[in-house]
Amino acid sequence: MYPSSRDRSVLAVAVQPGLAAALAGCSGPGSTLDPAGPSASSIATLWWVMLAGSAVLFALVMVFFVLVIRRPGWGSGVSAARWIVLGGLVLPAVVLPPLVAYGLVAGERLLPLMGNAPPRIEAEGRQWVWTFRYPDHGGVLTRNVLHLPAGVPVDIVVTSADVIHSFWVPRLAGKIDAVPGHANLLRIQADEPGRYDGRCSEFCGLGHTRMRFAVVVHRAEDFAAALAQAAKEQQ
Repeated sequence: MYPSSRDRSVLAVAVQPGLAAALAGCSGPGSTLDPAGPSASSIATLWWVMLAGSAVLFALVMVFFVLVIRRPGWGSGVSAARWIVLGGLVLPAVVLPPLVAYGLVAGERLLPLMGNAPPRIEAEGRQWVWTFRYPDHGGVLTRNVLHLPAGVPVDIVVTSADVIHSFWVPRLAGKIDAVPGHANLLRIQADEPGRYDGRCSEFCGLGHTRMRFAVVVHRAEDFAAALAQAAKEQQ
């Protein structure tokens, strides 16, 4: 039974917004493939490496597929057990171990490792607002606007006052959960001054889509003055 033209039209209308949202993740302010910091750059590079690895694996499978189609009987002298070993173990082993090794190395770069402790900013999620506190600058508070110095790593201490949220600035770093009663640590750095988009990436209620914030990155030497001015404007 095939869908009618009306059913196909309804399906197309339902799928197009999701497809548009998926494609929007490849460009624009929410793009993870347009990194503006070292953590985001590692994530984007890992994505490209994984894509290349999967393409190689797919190409190897397609080579065998074409050989079977173009040359009937090709490989018939190989037992089923050997095909399972060659196709299920040996072929993936050519690609997967290097990808896993690279993933471990790239993931290590994203961790806030011990050493010189960078400045800290406290981020608290609450339906539907993000509040940022700067303990190194007298406990200044800003809401829905995160201020950062350019070229300086900053540890974001993420928590929640009500339900589980998720802190994410796509062009600067990966995402991390904001959990009530628990603090998670995310190291973030912006290479250049500018304005970036941040959001909650964990469904947290009917107002979830409105739970966004701006990230304003200042020159390092201007950061303290800019933060003081922002605090005055929000009073």
